[in-house]
Amino acid sequence: MIAIIDYGINNLDSVKNALDKLTIPTVVTRDPKILKQSRALVLPGVGAAVTGMQNLRESELDQLIINEVNDGKPILGICLGMQLLMNWSNEGDVDCLGVINGTVEKLANNMKVPQIGWNQVQIMNAQSPLFTDIPNESNFYFVHSYYCKPTDEITIAGTTTYGQSFCSVMAKKNIVGVQFHPEKSGKAGFQLLRNFINYFT
Repeated sequence: MIAIIDYGINNLDSVKNALDKLTIPTVVTRDPKILKQSRALVLPGVGAAVTGMQNLRESELDQLIINEVNDGKPILGICLGMQLLMNWSNEGDVDCLGVINGTVEKLANNMKVPQIGWNQVQIMNAQSPLFTDIPNESNFYFVHSYYCKPTDEITIAGTTTYGQSFCSVMAKKNIVGVQFHPEKSGKAGFQLLRNFINYFT
């Protein structure tokens, strides 16, 4: 069972519907027992990092996620969920989960933010199973004003250009993060979800 983490700020229905269409057993929950028993975690998210981290801490899910991920459980962070995997976010000057070293920064000031719409992903690691059957420079759907800046560039699995080049996909062992919304990204997005389940869980 894949557990989609409910922390009161996420696009739960669209993510669950996408995984349901792929016939992947899922549960939306904040129950610690179920989260611990799951084979993988999905951390979706829309909104601000401050609110996201506040909700995780108030529900005591922050340390649970950290412990499960550090023990090797696969996790997929989507949009804000990806950003919350980092050490710190410039959006509200908030400490995040810190399972990936790096920061969250605002997109270039010369561009309209948030970025809303389709944009390409340049695959940096073509050998990663995360990109199986996904052509380079495929389009994915973005809605964001901030981006992740991992300390270790090896963590950057895909980049996107919007006034600047930024990390739009990161992968490190059992941890995957995507800045776009795969559940809203058509065939390529569904394939990425399938690849995460098939090769990382």
